[in-house]
Amino acid sequence: MRTSVSALLTTTAIILAPAATAAAAPAPIVDGNGAIVAPSSTTISFAHTPSGARAGTANEHESRAGVSIVKLYIAEYVVRHGDPEDHADAVEMIRASDDAIADRLYAKYPQSISTTVAEFGLADTHVPGYWGFGTTSTHDMVTYLEAKKRTDPGSPVLAAMATAHETAADGYPQNFGTALLAGVIGTKWGWSDDRAFHASASFGPDFSVAASVYGSADRLTENVLGAFTEGEASPTEHGTPLSDCPAVAWLADDPTLGAPAQALLDTVPPQHIARFCGA
Repeated sequence: MRTSVSALLTTTAIILAPAATAAAAPAPIVDGNGAIVAPSSTTISFAHTPSGARAGTANEHESRAGVSIVKLYIAEYVVRHGDPEDHADAVEMIRASDDAIADRLYAKYPQSISTTVAEFGLADTHVPGYWGFGTTSTHDMVTYLEAKKRTDPGSPVLAAMATAHETAADGYPQNFGTALLAGVIGTKWGWSDDRAFHASASFGPDFSVAASVYGSADRLTENVLGAFTEGEASPTEHGTPLSDCPAVAWLADDPTLGAPAQALLDTVPPQHIARFCGA
């Protein structure tokens, strides 16, 4: 059974508000020119939400394979302008990185990516026809996420990222790259069919970060973790009781939020629970 869009909106409200006290944003390691330090095969972009400060590798504007990251831009259009009966599919497309859903939605809404690109000023994003041939940059990924957090924090797109499935529709694990930075609460992953290219885009309550690499998922993770002062978040058990999560324990005292909050937390992958609860 799919989680309803309205329930996911509640999830986003829960996650974005209280989690701000759980962990500070990771700090990028920069060189003398202010660029994030990483191998040339890797692009990384970062934004600190409260201050608006940004940093990136020298190549952060490279328009590389958009892989499944561009599904964010499709979903953005569908949940705001598409037919109501397509909203749940747009959410599931993000949670499961489902190509079949992306094919259907993009065929129905071929203007979806170009409209999102124009609205958010994503200058490095280009889609010559089929969505799977699209390209984007880590700079654009972060620009999009920061705008959503600022103007539409209850977005079903952010909620879908925060409740992503542990395994994608094609069986690929969704547990690499920027998702493993401490403080992350939502991620969209992407990978090429030959597994030679990987990307991820994540947000926390006070930052957004994106990265791509010509290489494996493990290589992306290694390069991302090496570019920030924060390490990997600690794992925790799936379905952590709400009362054991200090950052959101206050919800248990609210009869209108406590039970729904716990029910939704039980659906969140353990790596997200760890960051949400500050474990």
